[in-house]
Amino acid sequence: MHQRYLSCLAPSGFHRLAYREWTGPPGAPTLICVHGLTRNSLDFAPLAESLSSVYRVVCPDMPGRGASDYFADPALYAFPTYLADVVALIARLDVERVDWLGTSMGGILGMMVAAQPGTPIRRLVLNDVGAVVAKPGLERIAGYVGLDPAFDTLDALAEAMAAGYVGAAKVPRATWFKIAEGASRRRPDGKFGFAYDPRIGDALKAAPPQDVDLFALWDRIACPTLVLRGEVSDLLTREVAVEMTQRGPKAKLVEILGVGHAPWLATMDEIAPVADFLHAPT
Repeated sequence: MHQRYLSCLAPSGFHRLAYREWTGPPGAPTLICVHGLTRNSLDFAPLAESLSSVYRVVCPDMPGRGASDYFADPALYAFPTYLADVVALIARLDVERVDWLGTSMGGILGMMVAAQPGTPIRRLVLNDVGAVVAKPGLERIAGYVGLDPAFDTLDALAEAMAAGYVGAAKVPRATWFKIAEGASRRRPDGKFGFAYDPRIGDALKAAPPQDVDLFALWDRIACPTLVLRGEVSDLLTREVAVEMTQRGPKAKLVEILGVGHAPWLATMDEIAPVADFLHAPT
């Protein structure tokens, strides 16, 4: 795995986008993995390590997360900025076609790119997000995004993350610690905090959350698509997920039992459906 950086342009000037790359074998196809709102590229380390025998896996930290630059103006934490950054990243990778796996926010970005004429996306995987982003999930996220809690130890941070996750018992304790390492930063006071700018959620908190209907976008997607859904997700309802199998790209749906939003893709029962879909004949 290599840590790399790319200079991207926003209205405020240039900013540095960090990304991690698992190079894979020579000539391997490229898979881009994009994280959720408060997450970063290290979420995908288990999946990337598993797939890197056959894939070049590239996982960016979107601005305001992980090792990427933070913006002075929080209004730039928005989809137009993120789209410009991922298009610049694809150009940097020097490939004509990519596969895309997006969790939550990263899945919405994937839909936006896949819906465009001439899209470079060959196959699309959406991890617990879909054509309607449900109000209850948005309300829950708005309730914690922007907070900047402090923890004395990484163990304490890991316990807090596990306590807020439906299905935490499926994830081994050692994996929770690794997830916490990737999700953490050292605060000026020496304690541990989450590795994101608390202002990334300002837009979400600016108005009461409502259902977000993206079916007009969904219906323009034509590439083969896999939808993963946590069995008790509050962001992607089962009704919407089923409808996504019947229109637009008519996605394949796989439900991950016993978990909510969003599956961590850290265990083989969650990684295997992704690998099977990506490796299937075109």
